[in-house]
Amino acid sequence: MIQMTQGGICAAKGFKANGIHCGIRKNKEKRDLALIVSECRAAAAAVYTTNLVKGAPIQVTKEHLADGYAQAVICNSGNANTCNADGIQIAEGMSRLVESKLCIPSGDVIVASTGVIGQPLNLSPMEAGIGELAEGLMAGPEGSAHAAEAIMTTDTIKKEAACTFTVGGKLCTIGGIAKGSGMIHPNMATMLVFLTTDAAISPSMLKEAITEDIQDSFHMMSVDGDTSTNDMLSILANGMAGNEKIVSKGDDYRAFREALGTVTKSLCRAIAADGEGATKLIVCKVSGAADKETARAAAKSVICSTLFKCAMFGADANWGRVLCAIGYSKAPVDVKKIDVDFASDGGRVSVCRGGSGIPFSEEEAKRVLSAEEIQVEIGLGEGPGEATAWGCDLSYDYVKINGDYRT
Repeated sequence: MIQMTQGGICAAKGFKANGIHCGIRKNKEKRDLALIVSECRAAAAAVYTTNLVKGAPIQVTKEHLADGYAQAVICNSGNANTCNADGIQIAEGMSRLVESKLCIPSGDVIVASTGVIGQPLNLSPMEAGIGELAEGLMAGPEGSAHAAEAIMTTDTIKKEAACTFTVGGKLCTIGGIAKGSGMIHPNMATMLVFLTTDAAISPSMLKEAITEDIQDSFHMMSVDGDTSTNDMLSILANGMAGNEKIVSKGDDYRAFREALGTVTKSLCRAIAADGEGATKLIVCKVSGAADKETARAAAKSVICSTLFKCAMFGADANWGRVLCAIGYSKAPVDVKKIDVDFASDGGRVSVCRGGSGIPFSEEEAKRVLSAEEIQVEIGLGEGPGEATAWGCDLSYDYVKINGDYRT
């Protein structure tokens, strides 16, 4: 049985975290350097952005995870360390700072950065702050909260999730933190996601699990259609729960996957709801597709539609934009079978049946679409395939935020 719990990245046994302001960001009230540490060396895996322009930390992390193990994560905000001539040197330097204070080999450190692209990054602030960062490592909710705050950029809220589950009679936990508000259109994961678990699982099965999971979690999320240069999802599994190690697909692996999906989907919702300038979370649920791939394509296309996102901002039940988005998604559907409903805490309104509009109250639709979370329910009437995608509306503030993001 899966149960949500508190503690975020520190919910699992044997993990501590911290976040401080070291001086990368000008605002001294904003934390800008995070550290996550396992008591012991852990199985590790990651997935990365598909953008051809990749931040230096991704290149370094790929090398460090080549053997499938790691013990710590260090991440700065305020600077992406991307397109810098000395980027690799800086990223490697960050991992050596962890080694200097915690005696964890630099090759066992996952490195990440987020913020402005193409700006020089200096190690000096991190060198000055690494002592405070390491000495302040904490287990429990406070450590997770500090780390979650330290990886934020334009985020307005910290993003954490954790759950407990049972594998082989042993109680296990998965927890995580994430950052992401803009430049969100992942083709692997999202801006930055760090996960930890005390379940025992082999590196190969861990990689398999996150690679499968993102197809129905972070792949199904979009804020603005831009794929970041620094997207990364990483996970550490230290095995301290004491379960028999998961080394193949079976009941234990399926239990792990279900718990993993519970955490990642919770983080997806949080990221989409906190999209830059967003006023509403949009959850698009497609059912009745011929297969899962068709459902995924249709759902993702709808939440990515700029016109539809604008309609949701204005609480306008312009359902034609839903069909338009499905139509150019290349999903093989029979347009004459499409049904569309909008639902929220404000009620439910049916707007389309069999690919054609039906009479509905504009006042009722306005009430439904004025809520903070909108469900777009699409029936394709062709089979058992279903999928869910997460997005947000597009407001005036998105342009304001990104008009002067660098300056």
